[in-house]
Amino acid sequence: MKKFISESSNYGKLILLIGLLIAVPLAVLPFYPEESRYAPSFLFPLLVSLVLGFAVCLCTPRTKKNATEWESPLQIGSLPVMAAWCFAFFAGAVPFMIGGQLNPLLAVFESVSGWTSTGLTVADVTLMPRIFLFHRAFMQYCGGLGFMVMIAMLVQSKQNANLYRAEGHPDKIAPSLKRTSQIIFLLYSCFLFAGSLIYKIFGMELFEAVCHTMAALSTAGFTTREGSIGQYGSLPLEIVTIALMLVGSTNFAILLLLVKGKFRQISKVSEMRFMAGLVIVFVLLAAFSLMGETGMGPGESFKESLFGVVSIFTTTGYSTMNYALWPPFALGLLILLMIIGGSVGSTSGGIKLLRAYLLIRITKENLKNRISPARKVTAPAYYQVQGKRLIDNALINDTLGFIACYMGVLIAGTLLLTLTSGCPLFDAMFEFASAFATVGISNGLTNANASAGSLVVLMAGMILGRLEMFIVFVGIYTAIHLLRRRLQKRAK
Repeated sequence: MKKFISESSNYGKLILLIGLLIAVPLAVLPFYPEESRYAPSFLFPLLVSLVLGFAVCLCTPRTKKNATEWESPLQIGSLPVMAAWCFAFFAGAVPFMIGGQLNPLLAVFESVSGWTSTGLTVADVTLMPRIFLFHRAFMQYCGGLGFMVMIAMLVQSKQNANLYRAEGHPDKIAPSLKRTSQIIFLLYSCFLFAGSLIYKIFGMELFEAVCHTMAALSTAGFTTREGSIGQYGSLPLEIVTIALMLVGSTNFAILLLLVKGKFRQISKVSEMRFMAGLVIVFVLLAAFSLMGETGMGPGESFKESLFGVVSIFTTTGYSTMNYALWPPFALGLLILLMIIGGSVGSTSGGIKLLRAYLLIRITKENLKNRISPARKVTAPAYYQVQGKRLIDNALINDTLGFIACYMGVLIAGTLLLTLTSGCPLFDAMFEFASAFATVGISNGLTNANASAGSLVVLMAGMILGRLEMFIVFVGIYTAIHLLRRRLQKRAK
């Protein structure tokens, strides 16, 4: 069986994996036997996934060893990655529909928000059974890690490296990809256990502790309470949540150094220095804004701004108060934090801290070159986990190209949302930025009564944000190219 699976189609393997993940919420039924009537809601997509996955494995020919001239590594990996995520979106929606929790459109929206680790919701968590609450949290946990990490951990394949990179994982923290995936999974399993235990110690029910830990580590934001973390009214729980959100937004390679106790090496990484400075500046600015415009005291304003800033820049979306009550200046800070996002190679969304840092360095060097003597030559560099790296033309082009594309999608999505929802421009920008950066906070536009057009625009933003746009664009281009070639062959 292992040999069969390892040599079969990537598509089949991914379908099988997703089917098994959909069935995991059944594990809560022994603890809540009164919800056993919902078991078919998860067994049906499991059965369909198993049948379809094995059928694809049996019927799909092996990938050719020699790639055609147009196939880059990203193109080779783009189609399986896109197919896996699209199948997951619909498979994850099926339990909500069969269980009578949501209509088809809302179910797909909730599934997309879950797998992309966004956290925007159209569900009423006060009425939803626990098995579906666990399903939401578990989708976010798996979506944050990524399907390709799990595939690389379980199954050996020559295409795993292409799939791993195509899904947006830049770092290889062990000699082999399989070992890298195992380390990532082990790290997050340990953090999941520790976070759940600490939540329980400070008074949170075990079920809710597990769900909130999964959502915090995946920087997602689905909660079991209507008032999010703020409903508990507990400072220790808020501190634990801040720590978990920071862990989730940190590069996997840096987390490994953290576990090994190599704090000095971590302190040299430019991205971590930038993160620390960003948090300090934005927390102080937000605290002064809250204190001056809402009448909060210094202690309360600092507490609220610290939790809010960390929650937003890690793209988690948990809250301790209604963000709609924040003054315009503070809300503007939140939008900027959404756009920046967390670390490259983490579970968070946004442009990512490293690209924002590089943009500042590139701009600084550009200004220096304009005022420096023409003969002066500079070689700017930054520090990453692997060591010092020069900021060369290739890196500059990659950074500026991504940021330009990101801002273009942000503007287009904002304008489309104003058309589909009829809301003011600022509200549309806030909501789409939240979806695109996979943050998940809402100013009220996202709800069960929202227009179909608005929900589709927000889903598109979540997908593009989680897969960092280019994999989606390359996947669409590759699919069109393959279809065109096949049509040309048939025409001959």
